[in-house]
Order: sequence, then structure tokens, then C-alpha cells
Amino acid sequence: MSNSSTSLDVNDIRSWRSIVTLIVFVLTNLVVLFPFHVPIYVPAPIVRGVAATLRRFRVIPARKIAITDSQGGRTAASQDGKARKTAFIKMRFPMNFITAPLIADLFLLAILAIGRQEVYDGTVGSNDILPIDIMVFFLTLAYIAISIDASGLIRYLAFRVLTWGGEVGHRLFFYLYAFFFALGSFIGNDPIILSGTAFLAYMTRVSSNIEHPRAWIHTQFAVANVASAILVTSNPTNLVLAGAFNVKFIDYTANMVVPVVITALLLFPCLLYFVFAHERLIPLKITMHELPEGIKDKKPINPNIPNARGNAEEVDSVDANGEQQQLLSLEEIMNPFVDKWEAIVGAVIMTATLITVLVVNAASQTSGERPAYWITLPAAFVMFCWDVGSGWVHRHETRTIARRGRAEIETARAERLLREHEAREEASSSQEKHGGITDDTKEGDAPLTTVNDRSREDTSASRSEEDIVERGKDIELNHMHASKDSHHLEKPTENRNCGILGSQSEALEQDAKHDSTDVEQARRRELQRILQAKREEPRTLVSITEDCYLWCQETFPTVSAVLAHLPFALVPFALCMFVLVEALVTKGWVPVFAYGWDHWVNKTGTIGAIGGMAFLSVILCNFAGTNIGTTILLSRVIQAWEQIHRNNNTIITDRDFWATVYAMALGVNYGAFSTAFSASLAGLLWRDILARKHIHVRRLEFARVNLPIIVIAMVIGCTTLVGEVYIYRHDDRPYSTS
Repeated sequence: MSNSSTSLDVNDIRSWRSIVTLIVFVLTNLVVLFPFHVPIYVPAPIVRGVAATLRRFRVIPARKIAITDSQGGRTAASQDGKARKTAFIKMRFPMNFITAPLIADLFLLAILAIGRQEVYDGTVGSNDILPIDIMVFFLTLAYIAISIDASGLIRYLAFRVLTWGGEVGHRLFFYLYAFFFALGSFIGNDPIILSGTAFLAYMTRVSSNIEHPRAWIHTQFAVANVASAILVTSNPTNLVLAGAFNVKFIDYTANMVVPVVITALLLFPCLLYFVFAHERLIPLKITMHELPEGIKDKKPINPNIPNARGNAEEVDSVDANGEQQQLLSLEEIMNPFVDKWEAIVGAVIMTATLITVLVVNAASQTSGERPAYWITLPAAFVMFCWDVGSGWVHRHETRTIARRGRAEIETARAERLLREHEAREEASSSQEKHGGITDDTKEGDAPLTTVNDRSREDTSASRSEEDIVERGKDIELNHMHASKDSHHLEKPTENRNCGILGSQSEALEQDAKHDSTDVEQARRRELQRILQAKREEPRTLVSITEDCYLWCQETFPTVSAVLAHLPFALVPFALCMFVLVEALVTKGWVPVFAYGWDHWVNKTGTIGAIGGMAFLSVILCNFAGTNIGTTILLSRVIQAWEQIHRNNNTIITDRDFWATVYAMALGVNYGAFSTAFSASLAGLLWRDILARKHIHVRRLEFARVNLPIIVIAMVIGCTTLVGEVYIYRHDDRPYSTS
């Protein structure tokens, strides 16, 4: 433990700044739990002036935009962005896990509740908790892990497990459970959630007798977070805990591996026979749709290349349950892409990095402490260089695939616009035939549309399609008239002789072919004109930026995919939460919590320490800024508890101290699958991935399904921990760092 001391004066909580600090901390965590948007009404002339200036200097494109008025309705907008007169324009400012802690810190700085020292301790570090070091270590190691995921290795291994499991539902459930646990203990929970969640979403979609994916997706999420408790490197919460109490990485694993493995072994039958004991969730025999022979031999498509699937991406966004999308989902599972060299290099680098970190950390007691990121940062740089070099070598192939898919998507969108235009023309012609223009819609007036109609139009067409509509308003669809004329061909009468009938039929067939050719040529010309209109848009800073990003995606698909999935949002969130906890420390609240914890342990002993800390850590994961915020807060409470005994010249027994620490380790890892998505950043990622795969998990459903799982897991883990500390820890000796 560090010799640095913290003020234990609890009288500080009586000041108004201390009370405000606690209120701000509670409100911040409520916002993290229940994010929302704050409406901000900005004078319309200011918005229009700024937009016009940006368009004038070609920063943003002059495209059709939708403006929301002060009543929440949308005003019509034209190509140059000029809207009907409105006094204010509503903008929505997000209040979430990124903005709320930052605003809270700025507010406390403004009222002088915190100062330079709290900010320094909360970012650079104090009491052996070094936030910046932890963030660098976690992000660099996460780059290697996500790069392995981007290679397709996890998807390929999941496919092999699916093949081994076969059609027996319970056996497949066990194989996937064991696979996710083994892999999650090695590379952490984030890569498992990134690839495993999408894989299960596809698998449950293409099976004909799994009525709901609940059992598979919740089990995967739970076991990934259980597995992340074994290694310090698997979860940033473990890094905070190990740094706060100077725990060697190998010692942490030695103390956590038994409770975690026993939890995994006993949790499986509970899930299979109690929590998800219904054949609609886990059938005895799983019937999978067969992949056509032609697709089995098809070369797998790299999902990291933009637009690689071509029009299939459009199908996925429009119809998630259609026959074509079912086939595409089956192809994702049964014909997975894997970059073998990328997977091999990534696995070798990850293995070498973890072994080196463990060895160096174990030897640091004699040779001096070395930051762990001294190892992970060079390793991540080597992985990055490999990804860049591999992308550059294969750039011609990836660019060709991306270009072909983009052309297919643009053509499909243009054809859809033509079909919509044809439908409108036919509806207009039909209306004229049945009485002309109605009284409700006068000639020259635009037809009235409701807000729901407009919202459906917005979801059915992307921004690029809006541009095409604006550019293609003056297009005359001549092929429609040609197709109409082809339907009025004169039919031969029956009283003609066979020779005349045959010659006329041949002539009609030739005319029909000629008309059909003209229609097809006209259609191609119109498609080319629409696509050309899109390409001839003036260049802007936004379009140049988009083109540069697209070039990077097509040239370096792996690097782009990894950087897009790195948890960069963790950095501002964690640093701001560190500062908030430092505010609680300096304002006397953490010492108050520490005195309360000391009384609890004195009354209940070791079993009470394990049960109380396990309960607190799980509950606070849902109400104290995710499991990372909980780990920061409880680590400082335990440090203050240790300092109370040091100041009083009393001891904390080896059994009580480490029982408390490792109970917290169980709670902050398992607490991720408790009652709220925001109990962990992994939970927010899991929810978003499922939503993109058209599986929407509601908050109440998440809590209802996870409640029995977290209770079972914590009871098993804590019971095992009680036995472990009573066997290996002493009750008559002061604690030591191990």
C-alpha cells in the first residue's frame, strides 16, 4: 500500500460545498443510468446564418435539410436549406455517461468545491491509482484483442463450435458457453461481445425452432463478464483494483481463478435447467436452414471492407426477416471470413504480451515497479504496423470489392427512386381517370402529409437519396410512356387465317422486343443521369472528409474497423469519474463511508465483509457510474478504511482485508449483468449491437432475465471465496500485499 495519507476528518461534510458535491455525484450517476437529451432553443436567424456561412465557404453541402420548430414539428426545407419562417429551432444536447461527469466536474470547479489538486489526483493519479496509466494500458491491449476479432478468428471459431455441437440443442448450448468462457478469460469481454453477440443474433435468426434469442444472448453476456474476472488485463476494473492495492497480476489470478471457474461450472446447469428451461428457448433439437450449394463454395466476404456485401446491406436495413436476409445471415454463419495471417500474428502478439506482462509484474518487487503499458504500447504498435502493411499490400483487392459494392448500392437506390416515381405517376394518372383532382388538393398545391408520413419517408431513404431526388426532379421518364404504349398493341382477331395470324404474331413479337429494348435503354439512361447528378455535386469540406475516411476504410480495412470499435469513450468517462471520487475524498464523504464499513466488518466478521462488499459492489454498478465508477469509489473507501486502522495503530486481519478486496472484484465483474445496461460500458455496447441486428432488449426485460443469473452467480462465487479465505488466509495476522 502507498504511504500517502488522506484526510479522515468527517467534519468536512457539514460545509455547503461538501453537501453540493454529494448531490452532484448522485445526480451524475442517475444521468449515467437514465440518459436523456436537453432541448435547447436557438434563434432561427442565428442557425440559418451559421448554416448559410458554412455552405458559402463550402464546409457543408447545400442539401435538403429538415428543421424542427419550437413545437417539435418539422418545417419544409428546400435544396439550399431555406425553411419557412420560425422563431426558434430546437437542438438536442445529449446528457449521457460522457457529458454528465464532465459537466459535473466543471460545475464543482466553478463553485470551488474542487481545485487543481483534485483534478491532478483524478487524472495523473494518487494513492497508487494511476488513471492515465490504466487508460493507456487498457486501450493498447484492447487494440490487439479487437484486431484479433477483426481478423474473423472469433467468428470462425464460433462456426466450428456450431459445427461440433450439431443439431443437439443442449450440447450446442454447452459448447458455446464453454467457448465464450475460455476465450473471454484470455482476451477479455469486449471482443466476445463484439463478435459473439452478432454471431448469436444471426444464429437464432436462421434457426427455425428457436422462437426467442433470450437464452443465448443473455448467457453469452453473463459468461463473458464472469470470465473477465480471471485476468487483470481482461477488464479495466481489475486494473484499477490491482493498482489500488499493489496486487501482483499473478497473485490476483491465483486468488480469483477458483471462485470464477466454480461459478462458471455451477452456473451452466442452473441456466439450462432453471432460468431458461423451455424448449422454445433452447430446443432439444435445433433445425438450421440449409445453405445452398452455390454459396458454400463462394469466397467469404471480408466484413471490414465498406459496402463489401453490396445491395445486401440495403436489404438488411429494410427487411430484417425477409427470405433474402435470412440467406445472408446464414451465409455470415456458415461461410465466415477469416484472415489467417492476421489471426496468427494477433494471437502470437497477444500471447507474448500477456506472458511478458505477468512475468515483469511478478518480478517488479525486486527490480522496481514498471508501468504495464511499457509492454502493451510497443506490442500494440507492432500490431498496428502489421495491420497497416497488410492493408497496403492487399489494397487493390479491397478497393475493387468496395467499389463494386458501392456501385451496386447506388444503382439499387436509383432504381428504387425510379420505381417510386413510376408509382406516383401511375397514381396520378389513375386519379385523373377517376374524376381528376379532388377538392381537398387543389391544382398547384402540394399534397398534405402527416408527421408520421414524413418520418417513414425519412427512414426509407438515406441522405444521399434525398440529394438524388433533388437533383433528379427535372428528369423525364420517357420509358414509362413507352411501356404504356406497349400494352396497347392490337391483338389479332380470330377470323383471320393461320398464315396471316402467324405473320402478325411474329411482327408483334419483334415490335414488343423493340419496345422492350427501348424501355430498357431509357431506364439505363435515367439511372446514369441520376448517378451522374450525384457525382457532380460540388466538393465541400464534409465530402472531402467523408472521402478520406472511405479511402482509409477501403485501403486499410482492419485498422479502420479496430479504431472504430476501440472504447475511446471510456477515457473521458473514467477520468471524470476519478475526479468526482477525489472530490468525495477531499470533502469527507469517503472517510464517512470508510467508518461505516469498519463498523460493519467489526460486527459481522469475514463472512459479513464478503457478503456486504459483494452486495454493495453489485448494487453500485447500477447506480454509481458503471462498474468502473464503482471500483474507483470502493477502492478509495477500502484505502480510507486501511488508513483508519493505521492511524489508530490497530490491524486489519489478512483474512478480512483480502476477503473484502476479492469480494469487490467479484461484484464489479459480475455486476455488469445485473439490472441496468449502464452497469458497464460492455452492456451499452451489447445493447447497441443487438439493436443493429434488429433484436431490441428493453430495460425491464434485461433486469428481469438477469436478476436470477446475478443472484446465482454471486452466491456461488461468494461461497467459494469464503472457503478460500478461510483455508489460505489467517485471522490472527495483519494483512500483507499478496
